[in-house]
Amino acid sequence: MNKVVGVRFKSAGKVYDFDSGAFVLHQGDHVIVETENGLGFGTVAIAPIPADKRKSDRKLKKVYRLASDKDRRQLKKNKALEKRAHTQALKFINKLGLEMNLFTVECTFDANKLTFFFTAEGRVDFRQLVKMLVKAMGTRIEMRQVGIRNQAKMCGGLGRCGRHICCSSFIEKFEPVSIRMAKEQNLSLNPTKISGQCGRLMCCLTFEFQTYKELRASLPKVGKFVKARQGRGKIIRHNPLGKRLTIKLEDGKELEICSKDILKVEVKKK
Repeated sequence: MNKVVGVRFKSAGKVYDFDSGAFVLHQGDHVIVETENGLGFGTVAIAPIPADKRKSDRKLKKVYRLASDKDRRQLKKNKALEKRAHTQALKFINKLGLEMNLFTVECTFDANKLTFFFTAEGRVDFRQLVKMLVKAMGTRIEMRQVGIRNQAKMCGGLGRCGRHICCSSFIEKFEPVSIRMAKEQNLSLNPTKISGQCGRLMCCLTFEFQTYKELRASLPKVGKFVKARQGRGKIIRHNPLGKRLTIKLEDGKELEICSKDILKVEVKKK
């Protein structure tokens, strides 16, 4: 029976399905696979499973072979080529006065193409740059403009939590992030405190949003008047994780109580 294996080409990158053929593979194994750009060097992220358990019916490319020491040496040479190409490109960009931020270069496994990733405020005419790079590097050149979040994912870094940023560690696909998520979790709305390395809202705002939303649904809304043993008051704040409420009593005092201590929630008369 044919088996399907999940292969990842870069850390925290997307996992692609391949036909494992007769190879016995385990998570963490290095393999050479067939891709649209020729052979590629990848790491087994998901161990092989029977093909009939796979959701998609799309035809798969195959695992070509297990990676050898020669393949690892080739990968090392590619890294050196990427570094040299990056340095050369920066010189040409400065010479041409192009308004673009080149942040990384990727080389295909067989070293027949170099892809240059950059960010820019608008469209960039890089035709002359490509000509200069083809002449200097002697290989195919592709320029690819990406967004600032993609740059953060590819470059990596440390977040304000002190850990490696989520997008370069484990997030495979960016999810929409909104200011509402920060409000729902009672976080500061100061942009400097809820923005990541990319300058956009932090991806981690999505992690607990649904939990906070569900917990808040079980509590009376802010602005409601409630009766508790300590007296009548208006709800001014929630502590969803602790299932507690802060109410402002009629004498002006603020009091934090447990949600189970509420005797009655007043319903506004129509």
